Amino acid sequence: MGSIAENNSSAGLAIEARGTRPIRICGASGSVFDRRAIFGNMVNSSEPIDLIIGDWMSEGNMPACSTRKLAGEPGFEASFLEVLEPVLPKIAERGVKVAVNAGGSDAQLLATIVQKLSDQQNLDLIVAWVSGDDVFEQVNKHLTSGKAVLNSIDTGEQISDWKFKPVAAQAYLGAFGVAKAFELGANIVICGRVADASPTIGGAIWWYNWTRDNLQELAFSLVAGHLVECSTYITGANFSGFKSIPRSEDPGLPIAEIHSNGEFVITKLTGSGGAVTTETVKAQLLYEIQGPWYFNSDVTAVLDEIRIDQLEPDVVAISGITALPPPVTTKVGISGVAGYSAELHWAIVGLDVQAKAKMIESHLRLSLGEERIKKLSLLKFTTNGTAAANPRRQNDATVDFRIFAQAQNEEDLSTENFMRPVWDIIMCTYPGATPHAATNAGLPRPWFEYWVTLLDQAEVRHVVHLPNNRCIEIPPPTRTRTYPLQQPSYDPTNPTDLSTFGETVECPIGFIVHARSGDKGCNANVGFFVRYEDEYEWLRSLLTIQKMKQLLRDEYSGNAIDRFELPNIWAVHFVCHQHLDRGINSSSTYDILGKNLGEFLRAQHVAVPTRFLDRGRI
Repeated sequence: MGSIAENNSSAGLAIEARGTRPIRICGASGSVFDRRAIFGNMVNSSEPIDLIIGDWMSEGNMPACSTRKLAGEPGFEASFLEVLEPVLPKIAERGVKVAVNAGGSDAQLLATIVQKLSDQQNLDLIVAWVSGDDVFEQVNKHLTSGKAVLNSIDTGEQISDWKFKPVAAQAYLGAFGVAKAFELGANIVICGRVADASPTIGGAIWWYNWTRDNLQELAFSLVAGHLVECSTYITGANFSGFKSIPRSEDPGLPIAEIHSNGEFVITKLTGSGGAVTTETVKAQLLYEIQGPWYFNSDVTAVLDEIRIDQLEPDVVAISGITALPPPVTTKVGISGVAGYSAELHWAIVGLDVQAKAKMIESHLRLSLGEERIKKLSLLKFTTNGTAAANPRRQNDATVDFRIFAQAQNEEDLSTENFMRPVWDIIMCTYPGATPHAATNAGLPRPWFEYWVTLLDQAEVRHVVHLPNNRCIEIPPPTRTRTYPLQQPSYDPTNPTDLSTFGETVECPIGFIVHARSGDKGCNANVGFFVRYEDEYEWLRSLLTIQKMKQLLRDEYSGNAIDRFELPNIWAVHFVCHQHLDRGINSSSTYDILGKNLGEFLRAQHVAVPTRFLDRGRI
């Protein structure tokens, strides 16, 4: 299953070749902030490309899209138009399909704009859009019925006990709407909140005419979709082994080649930077998952026996995935306007950092006063960083002191009630007291809480819309399964006595262990994996749930930690529940996306066998 780029250089054969060769799907964007050039680089390449997918949605910007639309502004992600408009002629010329979720809360409006851009250039492109993700009406019915059973999948709380008023709710739709749009001739499909992998799955369904009974094939394409939907993450970006990545400043453009039986390889656009290795693929896989069950509205992929093998340079094959029916429910994100937040920073330099921090906190509490503090829903003081001993530069001895506050009312964080009292102590506190000159963060800004729950798929009306008001409803799956909320979690069975691995040295575990972490609502997940097979028994025996708590040290929240093993890729995966406060939009931490948790843990010291260290550091 190698790359087929050398076998078919005529991109114009894409439609004619449908189903007769692997579909080549390119991941062009993993975020609203991804590099703008990637989309154009893919479209303008000389290699065959059948479908370009892009993920513009996250739990960070979904509430923002919803509230913009409620305010009468466009609720889609405008950056998509920036990357699409210049290459529309090339898309038409090459016959490349496009499927993205950049529609946010306004997929119809975005599709209308894209269709108009095409028509103005006489490109004869058909733009479809998908609806059904807006389930605010359904959620309200549950609330007003008095029988609301919309539990948070993160905390178990009932939404009827949520202290914020819901303003929007979006379901994570499956892939058959995308597939139907392509089947009916669409060139570009604009979605709102489909699941991140759904554009990829939908493209493969269309290419091979799969049905809902093709569970094994759907499971493979689900994993393929999640591997490429984060764009260059799979070609070496955000990778703990970054020092080994060629042209890391310009990581490669990823491609999934999916075969008719669902099996696939990950490769990249020829000549682009970065690398596709077993390790970069493992990192992206571990970043996405929350346990051995990988849920989608169309299928459940079981991952604990997954295999990842290097076939040739920049070509990696994935196998060992098994399929189960999809869950009866789908994930729903409910947005609520929670209040306002603000933060300010001071610099502490040199000796006695903790004593200086204690002093300024005392002064700040006095300056703010009890009445102001009572009106805040959160007031947090943190000292971030360490002053180097015998520093060569002043910056090496500088520590950041952060004041972070949240309040339900904007006035309680106004300049008079927050910034002025924080700054008014400059003449009377610790030696060298200096506030940071950037004050914008000290102004109140709205923040949202994102409540994640489950809704029966039968309550979701999934519809594809094409020009001339043609609408096709996508029925929910009829073959489903009810899964427990708790994913399988376990400590190692028959662990090996660590003393049998020989002489050890106390050093950072990251000298020989990769890690990748990220946010999943208020939870943070982190996967560890090693480079050599004989190191895996040591890794899985070392990394128990209790050991994970110890490695977290003062960062351990006291909440549950889940663990499972992936023996075929030499990995151990954890989910740290409620590690990120209540999620990206409301987190009071620096690491709002959970992406630095893995690097923090790699810096922790453990007893590492010297024979493993002799192989060289990561």
